[in-house]
Amino acid sequence: MVVCGDDGLAHRLAAELRGVYREQVTLVVPPSGRRVRQPVVGRARAASAALLDMVNAAVNRSGNGDQGGPGREGAGREGAGRELEATEPTEDVLADAGVERAGALALVYDDDETNIRAALTARRLNPRLRLVLRLYNRRLGQHIEDLLDQSAALATGAGGATGPDAAEPSTTVLSDADTAAPALAATALVGTSKIVETDGLLLRAVERNPPLPGQVADPGLCTLALLSATSNDPAGADGSEDSGEGPQLLPDAAAVQAATGRGTVALEHVSYSGPSLPAGRASVPPFAELFSRRLRWSLAGLAACVVALAVALILVTDDHPLHATYVTLLDLFSINEPAHNADLGRQILQLLSGFVGLLLLPVLLAAVLEALGTFRTATALRKPPRGLGGHVVLLGLGKIGTRVLTRLREMDIPVVCVEADPEARGMATARRLRVPVVLGDVTQEGVLEAAKIQRAHSLLALTSVDTTNLEAVLYGRSVRSGLRVVLRLYDDDFATAAYRTLRAAHPGALTRSRSVTHLAAPSFAGAMMGRQILGAIPVERRVLLFAAVEVAGHPQLEGRTVGEAFRAGAWRVLALEVTDGSASGEGEAEGEGAAPRESRLVWDLPDTYVLRGADRVVLAATRRGLAELLGRRTRERSPG
Repeated sequence: MVVCGDDGLAHRLAAELRGVYREQVTLVVPPSGRRVRQPVVGRARAASAALLDMVNAAVNRSGNGDQGGPGREGAGREGAGRELEATEPTEDVLADAGVERAGALALVYDDDETNIRAALTARRLNPRLRLVLRLYNRRLGQHIEDLLDQSAALATGAGGATGPDAAEPSTTVLSDADTAAPALAATALVGTSKIVETDGLLLRAVERNPPLPGQVADPGLCTLALLSATSNDPAGADGSEDSGEGPQLLPDAAAVQAATGRGTVALEHVSYSGPSLPAGRASVPPFAELFSRRLRWSLAGLAACVVALAVALILVTDDHPLHATYVTLLDLFSINEPAHNADLGRQILQLLSGFVGLLLLPVLLAAVLEALGTFRTATALRKPPRGLGGHVVLLGLGKIGTRVLTRLREMDIPVVCVEADPEARGMATARRLRVPVVLGDVTQEGVLEAAKIQRAHSLLALTSVDTTNLEAVLYGRSVRSGLRVVLRLYDDDFATAAYRTLRAAHPGALTRSRSVTHLAAPSFAGAMMGRQILGAIPVERRVLLFAAVEVAGHPQLEGRTVGEAFRAGAWRVLALEVTDGSASGEGEAEGEGAAPRESRLVWDLPDTYVLRGADRVVLAATRRGLAELLGRRTRERSPG
């Protein structure tokens, strides 16, 4: 296995392959002086950085220097394999890394162009190589995936195969932002639910508090995990990957019944998420937004005056209503003949109409200017409206923040964004979705207040700087102690220390720390092993994977019932993919003349259903459980 990258995802992915799949990994990273690092700028951020160093030092002293382990984002250099330093993944570098003999290659550079250029070179060096690319651009990723698969098919069809056991060439394009966005967005919602979505499939899990004495917790469709014993202790740690006090994933019924005082994560709802908000929804502003409230009242008052003048003219002259209205409008715009020979009442009405006409001209001019201004700013950034409350404050509109913003708007959650860079990647998305944006450094006074943090439901700190996220959360909690906060933290030791401190200081408020690379690495590793990982759900600082698996060739599944195939702490079958009828235990075969139907998922599988070799199932699994279930055929074929 070869992994090439320039940030924490490369190290996390290498650690995943070594620690979970026991693969030999060659890691290609830039020289230490050119790797992507978290910037620390400004006096406020420098002070926060000093705080980070002190907290990390305290954690290292308390752990005697051996608590980093595989839970740390930058870990993964130890173990089987080697590490190469190269500025860019050129052809010589890829050849030196052993791409020509490798079974799979992951290109996880932060730059899409670098990954594409390296993928084209690698495909030429080894047509049968399994490629996994990290691309933010979804449409481009689909085209690149098709192109590389076609080139591999042509090369292998021309005699590029090396043997019957050679790995089948494939290209998988993934995005760490797409993988992590559902979990980050869901953590900010009511109920701290976790969501995994792929191709319209929506899995929703929810954290439930421990039941009171005499109560029985609702397991939902199934219980996915038991939370750590310290999750309800304000000073407890958010269970880490190797913590003995961490959560228990995929427990059996006996463990669930025996657990007292521990919360659970249950699979509560499965449905299609529905279409996203249309892009052209706000192209024409409604009347209420086209004109200001004061101008609308002014127009209404003038219209009432015109109606009153027309009615008065009818009463004075006994004229027809339509003709009286016509004459009133002529007097209003001062284009009627003077009423020299008319009676006194008619003359007074003409004077009043002319006076109202003088008032009407500036109001009409203001209406035109406001309408032009509204249309001109329809594509500009909006400001948070007055009286806004119960919304989500999102810090950072980079790759991750943009995907989370889109996900929140698809769920019709009100959002206010805060971004320091007016040219940030997510600005165009915020304009298209008409989401209010506050421009400014979140570490400066008044920025979070402008985002209405005092009335917000939750705060999502998703910038690329740990200290900035922590500083924003601390300030948000000082404004509102019960604010729900979700931090994107790169360093796992720092995340544990920050979590303990925030929970101890605010025991009644929900605090969660999430790492994008921690959420994305299992999907990338599964793709390198030829697995279809649907997504991941965070359970404290651990991850529960959802994968689509062919039953054939897996003795732990084939020929067993759903109940027999379940292994506590390792995997659980959740759903069966069928193309006709509903699942049954009889194993009826399809007729030869049966018309093809679209596949669908059956979730209410009985424990007595026997899994057949032709079945395809969706299961939840731990990382090590999935590696054990699916075996290590790739390693046997290629030691690279």
